[in-house]
Amino acid sequence: MNLMKKTRLTLVSFILSLLLVNALRANHIFVPMDETQTNHLKAYGITYWILEQGEQAEWLLNYRGGSFLFEYRQEYENELIIRNISYQVISTADVVSIKNVIASPEANMDVMKLERAPRIAVYSPPSKMPWDDAVTMVLTYAEIPYDVIFDDEVMYNKLPEYDWLHLHHEDFTGQYGKFYRAYGRKKWYKDNQKKFEESAAKHGFSKVSQLKLSVVHQIRDYVLGGGFLFAMCSATDTYDIALAAEGVDICDHMYDGDPADPKAQDKLDYNKTFAFKDFKLFMNPYVYEYANIDNQMGERKLTEQNDFFRLFQFSAKWDPIPTMLTQNHLRVIKGFMGQTTGFKKNLIKPDVIVMGENKDINEARYIHGTYGKGTWTFYGGHDPEDYQHFVEEEPTDLNLHPNSAGYRLILNNILFPAAKKKKQKT
Repeated sequence: MNLMKKTRLTLVSFILSLLLVNALRANHIFVPMDETQTNHLKAYGITYWILEQGEQAEWLLNYRGGSFLFEYRQEYENELIIRNISYQVISTADVVSIKNVIASPEANMDVMKLERAPRIAVYSPPSKMPWDDAVTMVLTYAEIPYDVIFDDEVMYNKLPEYDWLHLHHEDFTGQYGKFYRAYGRKKWYKDNQKKFEESAAKHGFSKVSQLKLSVVHQIRDYVLGGGFLFAMCSATDTYDIALAAEGVDICDHMYDGDPADPKAQDKLDYNKTFAFKDFKLFMNPYVYEYANIDNQMGERKLTEQNDFFRLFQFSAKWDPIPTMLTQNHLRVIKGFMGQTTGFKKNLIKPDVIVMGENKDINEARYIHGTYGKGTWTFYGGHDPEDYQHFVEEEPTDLNLHPNSAGYRLILNNILFPAAKKKKQKT
C-alpha cells in the first residue's frame, strides 16, 4: 500500500509539475501584425473584445507591424480561432525577450498599455445607405460595437457619453453634399432635404446650415474637453469650412432659399479652424466641390495604378500618438478617391502633424492635431478598397480585404483612446 501511495503521489506531483510547466510556457498570447497575419482587421476587434472583458492588452508599437500581446486565457484562444486570426501562445521568457528588443535605445519601438474599451459613436444620418461609410463597414467587420448618433443626440448633449466620435461623410456647410446638379431631382435627395429642414426647425433654426454650425460647435467643444474625433472624406474640409464661415451665408438659394453672401470669401476666419488656412471657397452651387483644400483630379494627374501615399515614420519612444496612428504592415498605402481626396499641404496649418503624404504632388492624405484636451484626425478619401466609389454602388465586401493597410489606419484610431496616456515628448 505504501508503494502504491508513493506511486500515486509521484504521479500527482508529475502531473502538477507538467501543468505548471505548461502554464509557464503558455501564459501569453502574441498576435503578430506583420505580413504573417491572416486577418489584420479582425485582430483589432479581438483586442477591443478583450478590453471589454475588463482585461488589459499591450500594443507593441513598430514591433512586427504593431503587434498585440495579452495574457493567455482559453476563451481568448477559442475566439482567435473562431475569427481566423493568426496568433502564437508564448512563454514569460518569450515576452521578456520581446520587451528587451523593444526597450533597446536603438530600436524605434515601444510598449503601449491598452486599458479600457473606448465608447464609440458614429455621427451618421438615419437615411445612410450601405455604400456611405467605410468606418461603419470596418467596425462591423472587425466586430467592434458602436452607437449611431445624429443631430438630435448632438443637440441633446449626448457627445460626452462617448470617448471617440467618427464623422460620417457629412456636409457641415448645409449644402447637401453639393449634389444638386447631379441628384437634385432624385427622390432620395428631396427626401433628405425635407428631413434636414424639419430637423433644423425642430431645433429652432430657420436654415439647415445654422443647425449644422451648431452641431460643429458642439463637436468642437467635445474635442476641447478631451474627446477623440475622426473624420473622412467631405466631413474633413466641410467641418473646417463651417467653422471659418460662422455667421457668413455661403449657401445659394437651392440650399437655403436665399442667395449666398457675395463677399463670403473675405469674411472667413481661419483662426477658428482645426486644420486648414487660407483656402478659397468654390461658391458655384453646381460645382461638386467646396473649396480648394481638396486636390482635384486634374491637379493630381494620377490614376489608380500610380496613386499611392507614404506613411511617415515617427519615434515610438518620443512621439507615441502619431506612432500609434500609423501602425501598419505596409508603409506605402494604395490611394483612393472621395469627394475630398487629399489636402493641399500649403493650406494646412503649421502645427498640424502630417502622417501620410504623396510628396510628388505636395498632397497630405492623413493628418492629426490637438485641440484643447482632445485630438482630431482627418483621413482623405471615401473607401480604402474602392478607388473611385460612386453613389448607389454596392458596399465593399471586407471579407475580400482582411489585410487592408488603408482600413488599418481607421482601426488604429479606434484603439488610440484605449491607450494609457503618455506625455508626448516633442
